[in-house]
This record gives sequence, structure tokens and C-alpha cells, in this order.
Amino acid sequence: MAVGASLLIINRDREILLLLRDDKPQIKYPGMWDIPGGNLEGDETPAECIRREIEEELGLAISNYELFQVKRFPDRLEYTFWMEADLDIAGITLTEGQKLAWFSEEQAASTELAFGFNATISAFFEKAPFLSRRK
Repeated sequence: MAVGASLLIINRDREILLLLRDDKPQIKYPGMWDIPGGNLEGDETPAECIRREIEEELGLAISNYELFQVKRFPDRLEYTFWMEADLDIAGITLTEGQKLAWFSEEQAASTELAFGFNATISAFFEKAPFLSRRK
């Protein structure tokens, strides 16, 4: 079974950063919004994987992130991490995907996300009461 790692990036306005996947028929979920991340390679740990994926996709070196959940999906075991960051997404040059955008909790909930991530985002906002104190 595949093992993946994903990263929820939350800004001070409680918005989540999503990536619009490339619109290529040979990839899974082409042209859909997604959480940044990918699959583990070789013997890397989930934490090593998410650092590599974020650097590869977004050109960002991250270190201040925490594990949110580990969830078994029908096609993979997914390690989802999270971090707070107020990124200037206009200054990010993507190497994968079409664009980045900040989504409110409501916008994310009303958008069909790739890889079944709607439930992950919903669970994050339900289990993260500390975020509501910042609003």
C-alpha cells in the first residue's frame, strides 16, 4: 500500500493553502484542488517526505510543522501534517500544479478536493479549537 504525506498550511485568517493540480490526463485527479504533498520514496519517513515534497513543489524549506493525523484511505496510508504560515503565494514559483490559493474553511468544504481530502480538512477544523481563538 502506498504511503503519502500532506501538509495543511493555515494562515492567520484561518485559511488553508490549496494547490490546483496540473490538468494532465496521465495524473490522478487532474485539474482538481489538493493539499500539497506526495508519496514516500525509498526509506524516507513521512516527516522527511513532506519536507522534500514542499521543497520540490513550492520551493520552501519547512521545519515548524506537526503531525495532525494518520488516516487509512482505500488506496494509501496518509500522514497529514500542519503548520501556521502567512505565505505570500504570489512570490512562490510552482514546479508542480497550476496555482496556489487560500481557501476559507467554507470554501474548502464546498470544493471537491483530490484524494478525498475534504474529510481531512473538515476534521482538522473540528479538532483544532485553538484556531478559532485567533479569529
